[in-house]
Amino acid sequence: MSMHIFRTKSVEQTIAETGEEGRSLKRNLTWWDLSIMGVAVAVGAGIFSVGAQAAAYHAGPAVIISFLIAGVVCGAAVMCYAEFASMIPVAGSAYTFTYTTVGEIMAWVIGWDLILEMLMAGSVISKYWGVYLNDFMRLMGWNANTNLTFGAFHIDVAPIIIVAFFTTLLVFGTKIGARVDGAMTVLKIAIVFFVVIVGFFYVKASNYTPFIPPSEPASAVSGATSAVTNEMTQPLWQFMTGMTPTVYGVPGILSGAALVFFAFIGFDVVATASEETVNPKRNVPLGIGVGMALIIVMYMLVAIVTTGMVSYKDLAAQDSPSLATAFELVGANWAAKIISFGIVLGLATVVMVLLLGLTRVVFAMSRDGLLPRGLSKTGRHGTPATLQIAVGVVVALVAACFDIGVLSDMVNIGTLSAFTLVAISVPIMRAKRPELPRAFKMPGNPWVPILIAAANLWLMLNLSVLTWIRFVVWLVIGFAVYFGYGYRHARLGTGELDTPQTGAIAS
Repeated sequence: MSMHIFRTKSVEQTIAETGEEGRSLKRNLTWWDLSIMGVAVAVGAGIFSVGAQAAAYHAGPAVIISFLIAGVVCGAAVMCYAEFASMIPVAGSAYTFTYTTVGEIMAWVIGWDLILEMLMAGSVISKYWGVYLNDFMRLMGWNANTNLTFGAFHIDVAPIIIVAFFTTLLVFGTKIGARVDGAMTVLKIAIVFFVVIVGFFYVKASNYTPFIPPSEPASAVSGATSAVTNEMTQPLWQFMTGMTPTVYGVPGILSGAALVFFAFIGFDVVATASEETVNPKRNVPLGIGVGMALIIVMYMLVAIVTTGMVSYKDLAAQDSPSLATAFELVGANWAAKIISFGIVLGLATVVMVLLLGLTRVVFAMSRDGLLPRGLSKTGRHGTPATLQIAVGVVVALVAACFDIGVLSDMVNIGTLSAFTLVAISVPIMRAKRPELPRAFKMPGNPWVPILIAAANLWLMLNLSVLTWIRFVVWLVIGFAVYFGYGYRHARLGTGELDTPQTGAIAS
């Protein structure tokens, strides 16, 4: 028998399925809900720490350029998402887009990668939420702690609390979740701007020189050696070309961009909510675009303030440099409390959007039969309640019981692979179905999407050898599940979806 692993679903089929009885989602989100969701997921602890670390160990003050590069690559990838979301406003984001263009096996790989990305991110973030919550309580002088020890067994209950809270909200409806999340996000944005304005009073122009510090071996910078110690932790391309690990200079700006790219990854989750958006053809591209612009501005402002307040050399001498470190070094200790509160608030909102995104990807794969069909049933609130609860339980367990510092790089590689395939899919879909209405069009087709795919691939090559090994293992497990279950049960193969290719497209 011949394998049809590259079979594709038509756009019409994909859209028609959103009306399936007992498996349809409620449309009640606006463009504002989506852009706030994008900011909610992309502005967490990272805004206060990732820039400082990239400045200290990678780029110096030129980290401002690193953020711009990462923002442009990411913003361009977003535009590819926006074109698809305006054409196919269906849950599942990159997975759904790839299924209609490149075929089932690639869609499976992307869906599997997105599950990895959001499961790891959800667990890592809820774990860190507990760490920062305890940190905040300590700074405020409150004698409280969320860590419990039973004999040799240690558990942090904070991740369980935050995941349970947002899972409950999401079961009762995406709109309720988005409202609570939105209120917390607006407060979080206010804290970021407040901190930036105060920080500007401490900025010294001399800290910006040299703007691009000269390149030097990683072994010469105290903190950087721990970041790039051996073959397994150096970037894959440096390992392949046999280069000595270096920091700063132009390569430092690029590896800094690969690091801060992590800061922007959230908004692809926003595309997973397009099936729950009113007038998605207009609102999804608008929501994604506004959110992305807000994020780039906020990150660049924080980078300008952090590197302007203290020299990057002073930051590199610290254990784990952050924006709070910069304030402490100039003697403004009170700011640490405000930043700490901002982080607790910031991480909470990230958890909600990741729980939503993870559930929607599994929901879409299950509705197509690639995962058990029972998972895609929706309840009376128009949400896949059972699946949402199951996802919450898994995320909470991974966060509470595992040491997951290792897995944060996995989030990056999962996202970047999804970005790469979505970008490649744009010119393919333009050639295959030029007649489909597109409310938003990616400019510069096919060259710009191909460039975006190449840029994302380059960022992947900047991730460590160890991350790549783990990624390959995850993919092997994925292929086992696909050939063992998904391929045989896919509705596209069982003949359930033999609908004619023509037909109206739902608006």
